[in-house]
Formats: sequence, C-alpha cells, structure tokens
Amino acid sequence: MSRHPRLAAVAVATAALTLLAAGPASAGDPTVSDPRVVAHFKFTDGETPENIALEPDGSALLTFSLAHKVVRVGRNGSGPVEVATLPTVTDPPSSLVTGIARAHDGTLYVNYVTGTEDENGIWRVRPDGSAPRRIVKVPVDGFPNGLALDERCETLYAADSARGVVWSAPVPDGDEEVEARVWATGDALQPTEELPYGANGLKLHDGAVWVSNSAHSTLLRIPIKRNRSAGPIQTRATGLTGIDDFAFTGHGDTVLAARVTENKLELVRPDGTHKTVLTATGGLSNPTSVAIRAKTVYVPSASYFAPANKKDPNLLLARVSRNKL
Repeated sequence: MSRHPRLAAVAVATAALTLLAAGPASAGDPTVSDPRVVAHFKFTDGETPENIALEPDGSALLTFSLAHKVVRVGRNGSGPVEVATLPTVTDPPSSLVTGIARAHDGTLYVNYVTGTEDENGIWRVRPDGSAPRRIVKVPVDGFPNGLALDERCETLYAADSARGVVWSAPVPDGDEEVEARVWATGDALQPTEELPYGANGLKLHDGAVWVSNSAHSTLLRIPIKRNRSAGPIQTRATGLTGIDDFAFTGHGDTVLAARVTENKLELVRPDGTHKTVLTATGGLSNPTSVAIRAKTVYVPSASYFAPANKKDPNLLLARVSRNKL
C-alpha cells in the first residue's frame, strides 16, 4: 500500500468510484444558494486548500496541503495571510498538511503526513507566533486526515486514511509528545485494494465521532460511550462517491459533504438519502471540506483532479438555510 494514499489514488480514483442515485427531495431540506468564489489560489505554488476551520470573525483558516502551510483568508477573500509553515521534509518529499482544528483560545491543531519518524502526526500552532511543534506521534505508515478537538475532555480525534482507524490522544499541557492510540477500528473504516484511501473526514457531533470513508463512499457514526471508548460503528449513508470532509447544518444530523472527485457538494439527510446542491458550474473544483457559520457555508476546493489548464483551487462561500433535522 502506498504511504501516501491521496497521492497514489489520484490516477485511479475517478475510475474506481461509481455514482449511486441520490434520494428524493424533502420539504425539510436546507437550501444552498448564491455560490460565489471569494478567493483563488495558485496550484503551482502548492496552494491546495485541504481543510478548514473558522475564526470568530468569519475568517477561514485553511491548510494548504502541498505548500505545508496554514493560512488565513477573510470572508471577503482577502489574503491569504500565512499563519504557520510546517518544517520541510525532504525524504520522502511528498508530505502533506491535512486536517485542522481550532481551540477557543486560537490554538490550532494540524495533521502533518510525512511518513517520517520525527514529523508524522498532529502538530500544535500556538497563537503567540511560536514555531509549530508536534505533540502527537502517529506511526510512519499512518495518514492522519480529518481532525477534531473535544475541548471539554482535552482530546484530539483523527481519521487515518491508510490504516483505516480513528486515533485519539490527550492534548498535552506542555510541548511533550504523546503517542496516538487506536480509538476505533473495523472494516467500515478500512480502505480497499481499488482505492487505498479509507477513513477521511471527521467531526464530533451529538455524542459521537462521525467519519467519512472515501473507499466505501459512506458516512459513519461512532457513538462515544460513557467511559469515552468507541461504540459500534453505524453506517448512516451510502453511495457518496468521492466523499471527503463534511459539516453539519445544525443541531440535527443533516450534513453537507464535499465530494472531491465528483465536483459536488452533497446534502445528506438523517435517513441517509442525499442530493447534490452545488456543482462545478457554481465554482467547485474538487471540493475537499466544508464549514458552516450561521447562514454561510464555506467550501474549499483543491483542484487535485482538474486538467492542468483548468486548475482553480479556491474558496467558495454560499448562503445556507439552517434546519433542525
């Protein structure tokens, strides 16, 4: 299996995935309207937005996967302003910055996939401008991707696309490093031979860890038990070809999911049915992740699969009506 499944899968992903029919429309669905690209980035400079977190003023914090950076982009598209750069790894040279999570005090947590003993894992970026430091070790064959922070329990959760597990780790007080431990495992999280890219996006929601699996085109829910261990994995939606990261539209279980290889933003209902609400005609170019604040949805696109002459990594904003489903 490739050490870096996102890179290995690029050439085969489109052929390996099969689109299943979306569910019927529902009167209770949130609506997504007025899509507009507020910022364009340079693919040749590695400005490929992989994941997103939001600041209190609505600015977007983006991980540029290939440039190994975290940047800030204003709601009006201003920037990008560099927030942090992860240290260069020359062997192997195909390192990636993936998931990001933000604490209320402005501390950032970022996944760095390097395949090296000293760098692979979760890094902390403090708001005081000090150099990023790794705080959670992940094995060299691991690919930490989606990331979430439970501030109440001071615990980080990361989906591993290569190993097909969910890691957890306590947030250390100082700069010491801790080892990631397997929090959840099972066939539903695994990659496949056809697409070596399994557990991908990850969110904490309503007492559970939710995970997307790109290889199986599924959205999964893993209850958090009272002792903080993982409950049985539940499949909540299928047929989500090319699913990457996702976000919840409100307190209920309705999701907006990025379908990276399909150039689509998908609305996934609590019963598992789903429909497309945005496409490439609205500006998507291989969307990777989703964030929602009030009536605004943010969708970064990395343009991984676009033709060389049509690569347009960007940040798109749209209006979203919120529901309680």
